[in-house]
Amino acid sequence: MSNAIVAEGLVKTYGALRALNGLSLEVPEGTVMGLLGPNGAGKTTAVRVLTTLLRPDGGRATVHGLDVVKDAAALKSHIGASGQYAAVDEYLTGFENLEMVGRLYHLGAKRAKARASELLERFDLTDAANRPVKGYSGGMRRRLDLAGALVADPPVLFLDEPTTGLDPRARLGLWDVISELVAGGTTLLLTTQYLEEADRLADQIAVIDHGNVIAKGTADQLKDEIGGERIELIVADEDEWHTAHEVLENYAPGQVHASRATRTLSVGVTGGSAALVEVVGLLTDRGVNLRDVGLRRPTLDDVFLALTGHEAETEAGPKQGESK
Repeated sequence: MSNAIVAEGLVKTYGALRALNGLSLEVPEGTVMGLLGPNGAGKTTAVRVLTTLLRPDGGRATVHGLDVVKDAAALKSHIGASGQYAAVDEYLTGFENLEMVGRLYHLGAKRAKARASELLERFDLTDAANRPVKGYSGGMRRRLDLAGALVADPPVLFLDEPTTGLDPRARLGLWDVISELVAGGTTLLLTTQYLEEADRLADQIAVIDHGNVIAKGTADQLKDEIGGERIELIVADEDEWHTAHEVLENYAPGQVHASRATRTLSVGVTGGSAALVEVVGLLTDRGVNLRDVGLRRPTLDDVFLALTGHEAETEAGPKQGESK
């Protein structure tokens, strides 16, 4: 399998700020690469370089076999992009927006109209096709913007936080569309602040911080790297909390994370369900009653926290014009 996107040592600076600090990345054809990272990590800067909107100060990158600097003009017809803010003309109708994009891609009048109709139907916007976009909801604008990125049916697609601000139903709908595109052979580079989104969509995940990739792998590989499974429990009686803490300390070599206020404890273990059964038996022998107990693997939230030192942002991110 060849790589649709290759970045080697990308550097981009804004005065004293080094937005990209030797970033390297490879995305195989027909796969989804999810970029995770805190605000200011360099995700959006990387996307802008790879889509020819920014010229790197160092390093090189190719997309679909074309150099993002030397072949920038030719590359534009091979990629589609949707940014954090819907790039639509609110004074045109939804149909007119998509038809205009088709003409800019030199599809021809007939094909541009046909493609606009196809995409409006695909994104459930047919009923609003002839209404000015200024009357669209935020979710409708996001769907129209993504439709615009698909007008030329590009083999490589860049989506920069495409579902930020959408309600859960609209987000799930876009996930289905994205899954269909990838099943059809499209290569996708996706930046997101929703870790569930990366877990659901991405074949590979790259965690970026301070302009560089600090970890890369499948969701399961990244989860395994930070410690495997954990037993989590809630003690029914506060008086038994100390005993439960002692049992877990003696059972597992790792640190016990505990909160007496909520009567919760957790510790990393090996052995899966067998370890859970053994711990419950030890607690029962010591007379500890449990309100709840379970075994869980790390989430991508845990991965993000372990790698970057803080939790992922869950809001829409920085205001327009701020560095990403």
